[in-house]
Amino acid sequence: MSKMSTERARIVLNGPTMGTRWSALFFADRGRDTDAIRAALQAVVDEVDTQMSTWNAESALMRINAAPVGDWVVVPEQLRAVLRLGLEIGRASGGAFDIGMGDAVTAWGFGPGAAAPEGIRAAMDAPRRPAQEVLEIEGMQLRKTAPIALDLNGIAKGYGVDQLAETLRDHGIADALVGIDGEMRAMGLRPDGEAWIIAVEAPDPDRRTPQSVLALQDAAVATSGDYRHWVEVQGCRLSHTMDPRRGAPLIAPPASVTVVARTCAEADAWATALMVLGAERGADLARQRGLDALFLLRDDEGNAMGVGVGRLFSEEPAAIASAGGR
Repeated sequence: MSKMSTERARIVLNGPTMGTRWSALFFADRGRDTDAIRAALQAVVDEVDTQMSTWNAESALMRINAAPVGDWVVVPEQLRAVLRLGLEIGRASGGAFDIGMGDAVTAWGFGPGAAAPEGIRAAMDAPRRPAQEVLEIEGMQLRKTAPIALDLNGIAKGYGVDQLAETLRDHGIADALVGIDGEMRAMGLRPDGEAWIIAVEAPDPDRRTPQSVLALQDAAVATSGDYRHWVEVQGCRLSHTMDPRRGAPLIAPPASVTVVARTCAEADAWATALMVLGAERGADLARQRGLDALFLLRDDEGNAMGVGVGRLFSEEPAAIASAGGR
């Protein structure tokens, strides 16, 4: 007999955000009014988008980008938290994760506009200093000490997922699965006492199929890959992930990197950092940092091979793994 109570209904809520959709799955007493929960979830991701979007010229992030070098700018609390975490992971990754790649992202056509050859040349020729050397945050204010264009696409969705989780907790929901575009966070357990099952997607641009599965409890997972967003230049497909050293897309990166962490913002940022570092250097850093990471690499025939790091992935990347979160 199933442990699941017959008095509880499966609730699935979703809505638009950041050019994709958010989702929330949980179980609640039958008849519970979920309109207020849906509204609160939509409001929280709308606020993240309002503060951190590069597609909205009036966002708090774009106001920072537009501010003159040296001027102090008041920054909203959520944006400050994401910027601080981005700078922290930037330092910890040796600059592999860099929130100061906005000019390159835009120039290569991964922002609101199309790719621009002049912008590409400028981004590749520009002298670069990592964001952690250029930004100063004091209290509620921030200033740039050198020109820089901030972009939070490698961390904002993960942070949005964390905000969805916190919002559900505020409504008394401790067990749920929330996500934005494949970045997921598992809260507690399913009603049957089992962990939440999440698929790690195969790096296939033509279809969505699972490469492996995870069973997660109180943990988050994010994947950075080369198979969903790219540009083609002279017959070569280039990933949307930027190489901070070149101001250009990565050359021959892993097909994807999946990271399991305590929060989705951390998983999101670290997946990008390890993607930039590549399988060898990325795996070394993941071991040093105690990260759970799965690198998927393509062989000569285009098949994906897994290289796992950490207690979740090191023994058998294709197996079901469980996490208690960190």
